Amino acid sequence: MNIDQKFDRILARAAELRDGLASGIGGEAFVAASRELSELVPIEERINALNEARKARDDAEAMLADPEMKALAEAEIFELKQKIPELEFALRLALLPKDAADDKPAILEIRPAAGGDEAGLFAAELFAAYQRYAQLQGWRFEILELSESELGGLKEGIAEINGRSVFARLKFESGVHRVQRVPATETQGRIHTSTVTVAVLPEAEDVDIEVNETDLRIDVYRASGAGGQHVNKTESAVRITHLPTGIVVAMQEERSQHKNRAKAMKILRARIYEQQRASLSATRAADRKSQVGTGDRSERIRTYNFPQGRVSDHRINLTIHKIDRVMMGEFDDIIEALIADDQAARLAADQ
Repeated sequence: MNIDQKFDRILARAAELRDGLASGIGGEAFVAASRELSELVPIEERINALNEARKARDDAEAMLADPEMKALAEAEIFELKQKIPELEFALRLALLPKDAADDKPAILEIRPAAGGDEAGLFAAELFAAYQRYAQLQGWRFEILELSESELGGLKEGIAEINGRSVFARLKFESGVHRVQRVPATETQGRIHTSTVTVAVLPEAEDVDIEVNETDLRIDVYRASGAGGQHVNKTESAVRITHLPTGIVVAMQEERSQHKNRAKAMKILRARIYEQQRASLSATRAADRKSQVGTGDRSERIRTYNFPQGRVSDHRINLTIHKIDRVMMGEFDDIIEALIADDQAARLAADQ
C-alpha cells in the first residue's frame, strides 16, 4: 500500500466513524468511536491540507500555458514546491506509531552515583532543575521521597509529575548524567568529575500492570532521619519487595504507614511497568544504534561542564553553551533535539 492509499483509508475511516456517531450508537461503542475519531481528526486535517496544496499546484501548472498568467503561476508553483514536502513530512511524523506511555504521568528518580558529596550536591541541583522545568511546562510536581545529606546534597529524590505529554518529553532523560566542576569543598581549585543517575518511569495504572498481593513482601519499620520524636515511636516506614522481579521500594516520607504504602506501591508499579517496557523495547530494537528511551542507565548520556559553561548530550552530539539557563530548568532545546533525533530514526526505519 502506497502512502496515498493509506491517506484514502484514513479519510474513509474518519467518515465511517462520523456516520456511526451520527446514527446514535451508545455505550462503549460510542466511547471507542469518539476516541478513535479524535485521534484521526488531526491527521485528517493534514491530509486535506496536503490534497489542497497538491490540487493548487496542478492548477497552477495548467496555467503556465497562458502567457498572461505564467508569472503568477510560476510564483505559486515555487511556493507550493516548498510547502508540499513540509506537509508530507508532517504527515509522516503524525503516522508514526505512538508510544503508549507518552501521555502518562511520570515518576522521576534521581540519585548520586560516583563522586561522594559532590555527586549528592549536583543531584540536588538537578532535581531542583527538573522541578523548575515542570513549573515552566505547567505540570504538577509532587515530591514522593526526599532524602538529604548533612551538606544539603541529595541521597535520593523521587517525584511524581502530572501534566500534558509528561513522559513523552522526559523519557529521554533516563541515564547517567556527569558533572565537571570545582566543588565548593575543593580548596585547591581542582575540577572534579561526578555522576548522577536519572530514571524517568511512566506511571502505571491498574489496566497497565497487575500486581498480586501474594507476590509482595511488606515490611514495616521505624523511620530514620529528620522527623523529631515521631521517628523513634512509630513504625510508619514501609518496604515492599516484589518477589517475582526482586524490585524493592522503601518509603518513609509520610508519618502515616498507609500513605507510605500507597506511595511505595505507586513507585513499585512504575518500576515493574518500565522493566517490562524496557525488555520489550530491547527485544524489538536490539540492533538499534541508540537505545534512547528504553531506560538504559548503564552509560553516560550527558555532561554538564561548569568551567566551560556547556552542556553536551553524547547521544546526539549536541552541545549548548548556556549551562546556567539549563540548571534553571530550561531543558527545551535539549529535549526538542532528542525528540527530533528519535523521530528521524523511526522515519528511517519506517521506509
